Amino acid sequence: MLANYLIGLREGLEASLVVSILATFLVKSGHRDRLKLVWAGVAAALAVAVAGWAVLRFVTALTAKSFTTQETIGGVMSILAVGFVTWMIFWMRKASRGIAKDLRERMGEALQVGAGAVVLLAFLSVFRESIETAFIVYASAASATTATPLIGVLLGLATSVLVGVLIYRGAVRINLAVFFKWTGAVLILVAAGIFAYGFHDLQEAGILPGLHALAFDISRVIPPDSWYGVVLKGIFNFNPAPTVVELSAWLVYLVPVLILYFLPVRSSTPPPVPADANAKAA
Repeated sequence: MLANYLIGLREGLEASLVVSILATFLVKSGHRDRLKLVWAGVAAALAVAVAGWAVLRFVTALTAKSFTTQETIGGVMSILAVGFVTWMIFWMRKASRGIAKDLRERMGEALQVGAGAVVLLAFLSVFRESIETAFIVYASAASATTATPLIGVLLGLATSVLVGVLIYRGAVRINLAVFFKWTGAVLILVAAGIFAYGFHDLQEAGILPGLHALAFDISRVIPPDSWYGVVLKGIFNFNPAPTVVELSAWLVYLVPVLILYFLPVRSSTPPPVPADANAKAA
């Protein structure tokens, strides 16, 4: 539940901030009557994301007629979901600095085009976070037998909506740069566990070898049925007895992705030219 709560909180807060920026721009520019168009776009984006998640679950249930097929589908979908989510994490890391200005400019252009453009802008702005949430929740809850992961993500989304409303009304202020930076790092850890779990599924399906070749076994130190073993499993897909392939996949993903994530972000905006330099050029 905790891992999915974090996913719902981070992705939901991203979407809430986007909606808050669009709504604030409309209100301050005298277009409060267009807010309903924004809500229509947001509702459509959420509906498509939920439908996408439902289709993934349906296809998985429909095609998983055998244990081998089920494990193969689970492993492939986990790896694909991690790739998609990783791309989104790095996109947000780069775009977060100028996202407010970009959204205001696009909304100004959409208002000139018409109502359909406003709905489409709201849809595309929220769809990115909503479909990302659907993918990673599907992957992280692939082996769940209860509704606990879904409850976790719903609680996270509810919290993000509440925080978004408070931010919009100026009742609370948080350092969003720090928040997104460190929740992004935690999501990379979650994704690493899902990535390794995907390879373990492929081993159980017989596609990859080495199912019984363990890298280590610390089950006595961290029993899988202990409360802390359950917590680590639930958040990071931690396995106290991973295979060599599973551990290798975890390291191959985690180490380079974390290094790249914490590298300084290069600004695409050219540095300002001093006034005296302009005068000399003239």
